[in-house]
Amino acid sequence: RCCPGRNNACWALSTRRARCYCDSYCERTGDCCEDYHAACRRAAVGCAVGPWGPWSGCSSPCGVGSKARSRQVTIPPRHGGEPCP
Repeated sequence: RCCPGRNNACWALSTRRARCYCDSYCERTGDCCEDYHAACRRAAVGCAVGPWGPWSGCSSPCGVGSKARSRQVTIPPRHGGEPCP
């Protein structure tokens, strides 16, 4: 797996059985996994979402209540792209 930013939980065992990292910060620290560039440095694709849907009805017929609305993810993030809102 590939992780954006600095993420110490994003690691694997290298072929030499040592810990190597798969986060984008590994390029600065020089401890990337051997396949990091091939597997993780493809073009980043940020999340894209569709328009907001309609508001739901109120959860309470009287007094304090809430309404909700949602939107769908149209393009999920890939290769370290911007996460979904």
